[in-house]
Amino acid sequence: MSDSANATTERTESGESDATGGPQIGAVAGKDDAVLRVDDLQKSFGGLTATDHATFEVERGTITGLIGPNGAGKSTIFNLISGFYEPDGGTVTVNGTDVTGMEPYEVAEHGLVRTFQTPRKLEGMTVREAMLVGPRNQPGESFLNLFTSPGTVGDSESANLADAERILADFEIDHLATQPATDISGGQMKLVELARAMLAEPEVLLLDEPVAGVNPTLAKKLKTQIRRLNERGTTFVLIEHDMEFVMDLADPIVVLDQGSVLTEGTPEAVRSDDRVIDAYLGGGA
Repeated sequence: MSDSANATTERTESGESDATGGPQIGAVAGKDDAVLRVDDLQKSFGGLTATDHATFEVERGTITGLIGPNGAGKSTIFNLISGFYEPDGGTVTVNGTDVTGMEPYEVAEHGLVRTFQTPRKLEGMTVREAMLVGPRNQPGESFLNLFTSPGTVGDSESANLADAERILADFEIDHLATQPATDISGGQMKLVELARAMLAEPEVLLLDEPVAGVNPTLAKKLKTQIRRLNERGTTFVLIEHDMEFVMDLADPIVVLDQGSVLTEGTPEAVRSDDRVIDAYLGGGA
């Protein structure tokens, strides 16, 4: 195995290697400033193990890639982290708070938000109106506030609208604001969903296949936006089958195999790891 592949061993807590010379399966290093910790996460469906004692950490300020073929358990882990599934075992910690088993809106209140592989287009809404679904803790969500604090509700809605307009302009898609959300392309909708997620002011944003089905021009635009947002302080974890996209954007890369963490390392180390080549990259996954 190459020196770059062996670099992944630096991420194990013990520094020990398995029989292949690589890091022990499931072993990850404790990170100095982990904003997200996944510890011994487990999930089965009807006797089929989807997540098998998965453990990894995401350091604040990074773009972390989560790769593996279909069936490796990537989307299941996203659903467990973000509260859409309840784990059978293990814990999820965001900013030092155990969010295991919380509802998605509760996880979002702790700073972790996600997008979906297929964005919801929200029938009957314009792009601007769809954006306004993004902000969290809106006073107008309380029926009582409409009567007891109408001014507060109005001020909040005005502020959210201004933020939505600003972010649409920042993403250079403000020209879509008045278009029906169902009329724009899939790639444009993924830009809108990313912009909408930022209205929630997440510390950690999970992106589920952000460029799946997106043309190269919009994929490049999405990559630019993710980098820009990361430079401004947002931590990203992304699932993506486009290896060129994820290897160019993410560092570190976490590799899943049958619901477990196979290894973790830099893009160069992962590319050179024989196990990764055999299990994932060799088949063009």
